Amino acid sequence: MKLYYSTGACSLSPHIVLRESGLPFELVLASTKTHQLPDGTDFYSINSLGYVPLLELNDGTRLREGPAIVQYIADQVPAKHLAPANGTLPRYQLQEWLTFIGTELHKSFSPLFNPAVAEEAKGVFRDKLKARLQWVDGQLAGKSYLMGDDFCVADAYLYTVSRWCGVMKIDLAPMTHLVAFQHRMLERPAVREALKAEGLLK
Repeated sequence: MKLYYSTGACSLSPHIVLRESGLPFELVLASTKTHQLPDGTDFYSINSLGYVPLLELNDGTRLREGPAIVQYIADQVPAKHLAPANGTLPRYQLQEWLTFIGTELHKSFSPLFNPAVAEEAKGVFRDKLKARLQWVDGQLAGKSYLMGDDFCVADAYLYTVSRWCGVMKIDLAPMTHLVAFQHRMLERPAVREALKAEGLLK
C-alpha cells in the first residue's frame, strides 16, 4: 500500500493507524502547496481533488477521505481491535466520532489556515472550535481514549486535529482531559514513529 501524505496535515491520522496496524506501506510525500510528488509527478493525476490523504492499495485501487481510509485499515487487521466489528453499535459510535471530528473540528480549522479569511471571521471560527473542544474535553473525563480504555482509529484523528491548536493559538491548557489525552497519544510508539517519519518529532 501507498499513503500519500503532507507533513502534519490530516493524513497524519491514517499514517498513525497504518503504524498501529503493522501492515507494510510506503509513504509518498504530496505537497499541498506545489501539488507535486518528489519525482515531479503532478499529484492531481493521482487524486483529482488534489488533497491528502489518499491510500493506494496493492491492486491500484485508491481510497480517499481519512475516516474511510482508517476504517479500511482497521478492518484488515481485526485482531488489533483498532475499530469495533462492523454491524455492532460500537462501530456506529466510532463513525459518530469520526463524523464529528471531520465536520465539527477539522472543517472548522480550514478558515484559520486560509490567509484570505479576515481575522474577525477567524475569531468566530476559533470560538466555535473552543466550544466544540471543551465538549470533547468533557467526553474524555474518566477515559483514556474516546471510546474507553482502548485506542481506536478515531483517537488518531482527534490527536491529529488537536495538534493544530498550538499553531492556531487555541489554548488547550484549561482542557485538562484533552491535554492528558494528547500526552497519552504521544506515548504510543506508533504515534512517535509517524511523527518522526514526517519530521515532526526529533
